[in-house]
Amino acid sequence: MKKIKLTSLSHGSGCGCKMTRKDLAIVLSHLPKIADPNIIVGTATADDAAVYKIDDKRAIVQTVDFFTPIVDDPYAYGQISAANSISDIYAMGGRPLFALSIIAFPIKTLPASILEEIVKGGIDKAKEAGIEIIGGHSIDDPEPKYGLTVTGVVELDKVVRNDMARPGDALILTKPIGTGIISKAIKSGKASEEDITEVIRVMSFLNKGASEAMVEAGIKAATDITGFGFLGHLYGMLKASGVGARLVLSSIPILHGVMGYVKKGHIPGGTKNNLDYVKEKIIWKDSITDETKYILADAQTSGGLLISCQKDKKERLITLLSNANCLAVSEIGEVVEDKENRIWIS
Repeated sequence: MKKIKLTSLSHGSGCGCKMTRKDLAIVLSHLPKIADPNIIVGTATADDAAVYKIDDKRAIVQTVDFFTPIVDDPYAYGQISAANSISDIYAMGGRPLFALSIIAFPIKTLPASILEEIVKGGIDKAKEAGIEIIGGHSIDDPEPKYGLTVTGVVELDKVVRNDMARPGDALILTKPIGTGIISKAIKSGKASEEDITEVIRVMSFLNKGASEAMVEAGIKAATDITGFGFLGHLYGMLKASGVGARLVLSSIPILHGVMGYVKKGHIPGGTKNNLDYVKEKIIWKDSITDETKYILADAQTSGGLLISCQKDKKERLITLLSNANCLAVSEIGEVVEDKENRIWIS
């Protein structure tokens, strides 16, 4: 196969980041209110996926996600995008059932073999999750994009939401952060092979085990860390729940080499937007540097689950997460009473 730098075909920041929360909130505020009583989770709390009641015991969970290349290996890109899409089902405590693909590809200018590798990566990752990709839609587009619409199922009494965090809960993170910054370095041709290998491993790692662990432990509140960054998704959960948080900086897992890339200026635009959005809600310890602030706000792709765990369930959850071989099992702080949804970091 001809060697092609896929990330050079992306017009964005190369982090797979979403529209800013501020822009999205403005758009949603002008839309009609959702009235269907069977909608368990809709747009009101900006949660990870929609949840729709289908009978007295079960609900359908559905999500859609896609983005431009963030690595140059087409097979790895397909795997990462699929893992990222399926993650929203896991974040809600659901079990994925099947998926449909979304493909935009410059078929007249790039070899079809590259698209084949992207799709194969997605199919293999879906199979790892125990599901099939059974259809989809494709268009001819100068900028490659790939992702999935994923449908899952969840028991009504086991739905995990982002608006159920309560004061006293421990906050636990299941993957290290910093993937957006390394992806930016990849796009600039400055990332080491070692760091590229590691970031692909992290982004393509399924949150399946973490999700099953939190459901078994009886967890009610969680979110996955993606385009709005660790701080953005934490703030979203705190705002939806009407609480605040205190974090221990040294406990937050960060990918190797990330600080070095930040110091060299490899900061995605989405990461800067994320920090700007949450900065008024953060109370930083004086010694925390600007570089560290960017890392905590870094726009992630296929990040881990951020779980808000009741104290009496913490030991069991940590044991279950460890047994599931999660990439991180890090207690990073706690939820506190605070109607202004502030985040203290020390």
